[in-house]
Amino acid sequence: MNNDQKSAKIGIALAFVGVLFFAIGFALGINSLLIPVLESELSLPSGVTYMLYGATFLPFILFGYPASMTIAKIGYKKTMALSFIFFAAAFALFIVSANAASFELFLLASFVSGTANTFLQASVNPYITILGPIESAARRMSIMGICNKLAWPIAPIFLSFVIGKSVDKTLVSDLSTPFYIILGIFILLGVLSLLAPLPEVKAAGEDEDAGDSAGDECAYSANKTSIWQFPHLLFGALTLFIYVGIETLALGSAVDYAKTIGLDNASRYAWIPSGGLILGYICGIIFIPKYLSQSKALVICSVLGIIGSIAIVTLPEAQSIWAIGAMGLGCSLMWPALWPLAMVDLGKFTKQGASLLVMAMAGGAVIPIILGLLKDSFTMQQAYWICLPCFAMILLYGLYGHKIRTK
Repeated sequence: MNNDQKSAKIGIALAFVGVLFFAIGFALGINSLLIPVLESELSLPSGVTYMLYGATFLPFILFGYPASMTIAKIGYKKTMALSFIFFAAAFALFIVSANAASFELFLLASFVSGTANTFLQASVNPYITILGPIESAARRMSIMGICNKLAWPIAPIFLSFVIGKSVDKTLVSDLSTPFYIILGIFILLGVLSLLAPLPEVKAAGEDEDAGDSAGDECAYSANKTSIWQFPHLLFGALTLFIYVGIETLALGSAVDYAKTIGLDNASRYAWIPSGGLILGYICGIIFIPKYLSQSKALVICSVLGIIGSIAIVTLPEAQSIWAIGAMGLGCSLMWPALWPLAMVDLGKFTKQGASLLVMAMAGGAVIPIILGLLKDSFTMQQAYWICLPCFAMILLYGLYGHKIRTK
């Protein structure tokens, strides 16, 4: 296969996986509208309603490793298709939950949706990382990030559009109609996943049957016996745990914050964090790796996140919501930088390393719940203080953590 044919094949793969990243963001973005609707109509405290994120991200811990074993058994492509079977079951449960107005059923539906997301994330993220050169992985991930973050604000806007009501007037019973539409779309995506021309890929040294040549391709991992001997991976997993939590908080709380401080048409503010993220991803596509390394991008974004965190708790309420955009900009290149920095030199442990990083995404279950609990005890604006130490921890990894190596 010549270079033109290879580039065309990779381009087709990138385009289709971009659609899958959009589906991931859309499924997660639904919670942005569910939380204020359930909190209002069912008279639930914020600490309880934010458990929807807990239910969505808990499966990453439970099924991260089984997902990697599934990939090893049936490959990336079939695992992507399998995830949409879980998504179909999840949205069928969402329909039942809306008709019954049951918060417990919504938690169950979110858990099943999170299981689907686990299998899909476990396949698409390492797939994009190793589809091309590792040094340009952040650029590919930035492109995927745009697809993903465009979907977050579209989800609550789509729900409001189909329902025909603003967030403050939406009833739980109104949600079943858009869920029927989403169910059909996700079933179609599952079929397309099986038919899509996606090549199976492997990282350098990943093929354990490759003999000595595999070790030569990845000398650092050649004599390792487990993923616990890669400190840059372990520190990276902890950092990813914190990052996913803080990004989920930024993306998922904007509508609730706008409603809390009394802004009209709260759903339109869902674009603020996504706009910041997309702007950052565009910068990543332009500057990485030619002008900016992945580690430097992580450092710059951490500093921007710290500035945004301070701004949101110190500015007047009406202006502070725009600081969520600065937090979104800070989060933008963290995902595309953290994955390749943590997965570099894993060789034959690439799939296991990827499963550990997928499990670390359970941070999305923890930090948003902490925000909800702080909101119940203080004001929601003051609850955003939780973001500051999180961005500081990510800065530490960008400066030092990714460089840690064993001899």
